[in-house]
Amino acid sequence: MISLFNFGLKKKIQIPHVLKEFYKVFEKNGFKAYLVGGAVRDIFLGQKASDWDVATNAFPQDVIRIFKFVVPTGIEHGTVTVHFMKTEIEVTTFRTETTYSDGRHPDKVNYAATIKEDLSRRDFTMNSIAVDLKDGKIVDPYGGQKDIKRKLIRTVGDAYDRFMEDGLRPIRALRFAAKLNFSIEKNTYSEIFKSEIQKKVISISIERFHDEFEKIIKTEKPSVGLKLMEETGILKLFIPELSACRGCIQSDYRGFHKFDVLDHLFYACDGAPPSKENVRLAALFHDIGKPLAKQISVENGVETLTFYNHEKIGEKVTRHIMIRLKFSNEMTNNVCHLVEQHMFHYEQTWTDAAVRRFIIRATPQSLEDLFDLRLADMYGMYNTPVDSKSQAVSLLIELKNRIADIMAKQNVLSLKALAVNGKDLIKEGIPAGKQLGIILNELLDCVIEDPSMNEKSKLIDVANKIYNKNKNN
Repeated sequence: MISLFNFGLKKKIQIPHVLKEFYKVFEKNGFKAYLVGGAVRDIFLGQKASDWDVATNAFPQDVIRIFKFVVPTGIEHGTVTVHFMKTEIEVTTFRTETTYSDGRHPDKVNYAATIKEDLSRRDFTMNSIAVDLKDGKIVDPYGGQKDIKRKLIRTVGDAYDRFMEDGLRPIRALRFAAKLNFSIEKNTYSEIFKSEIQKKVISISIERFHDEFEKIIKTEKPSVGLKLMEETGILKLFIPELSACRGCIQSDYRGFHKFDVLDHLFYACDGAPPSKENVRLAALFHDIGKPLAKQISVENGVETLTFYNHEKIGEKVTRHIMIRLKFSNEMTNNVCHLVEQHMFHYEQTWTDAAVRRFIIRATPQSLEDLFDLRLADMYGMYNTPVDSKSQAVSLLIELKNRIADIMAKQNVLSLKALAVNGKDLIKEGIPAGKQLGIILNELLDCVIEDPSMNEKSKLIDVANKIYNKNKNN
């Protein structure tokens, strides 16, 4: 842990042991080295810093020569990763950069002579502070410390130039604002709206947007970053299906919802557990099918809104979005399943068989996530914490308890758990094929309704009756 003292215009940072030892290698070989990047920013924010980025006047080949364990992770851009004292340290040679034709990488990397030149190429002032590893002295030519104290995000130099260099920078500005609870400096923010900047933003690779989008979803209140994305037009560039939810009113004379669909989705995302990215994504997308499903009926001058099958439509829309944003197949399938299943309505009148069917439909491994999604949905209705004593929560707890009881009894919830299988039925003279699969599913339904039926002799008897009945028809 690094500590900060003498917090004023002149500052000095106490360097941790591993970085002191790391610097000695540079010094011994005639090079300079500075701590830079997010770790320095985190120090001034009073947060624990652990990911070390170091800038140096040593060339990558020099770093490879003077350290034993070096991985050339980005050597074409002057960056290598050094494994030192059980710590990974990313080391980049001082550099200045030219244009970014691909909106991501500099067309040419020019090595710089000083740390101040290197800091001039960085995106925001709060990220343009360096710490001399020799003595802990601060190098802050662009007023980054002052901006951190003011909780302000401001580009290094002209905002238009910085954003035109790299189309990811506007999105990073929004993400930092959401994560750190900072404001974006007026001129910096206004540049994001310019058409040339918007074109530069949409030119970035979808993988880079994916990374920033994920980081926004994981912030304490994702709605902050998402609303900034909407306001700047960036949301519409990458997820137009979400933007289409703006203005989709979902409350009629019956009440239910305080917000339109988009605000409800934003707030539901806030209400999902921060540690569960899948549930946060499902909360963000769970009602995304409503604009397409919305129907308005009028009777006696009274409008009624319905959104029948919006969960099925939403599942398809969500799948398109997640595939487009390059989420893994596992995450995509998980989130889409939650979206499709979120419209369950438990009542105390449900039979045990109905609960068993719900478990099968929702899948046992998704139940906790589905319940978390339901609570997030409730949170998003009014943007307030859910009342733990409400009837809705009481019903959810009752359903959880009933599910736990059924799972403890090891009731049959899949074909694999049946007392018979396809081979058993074939031995009884039932031919393999589609008919066999239909019969097995009917046997499963029979056992779900009455678990005592899960005995081989009983099921074979039922299977033969079903087969003979179908054969005769």
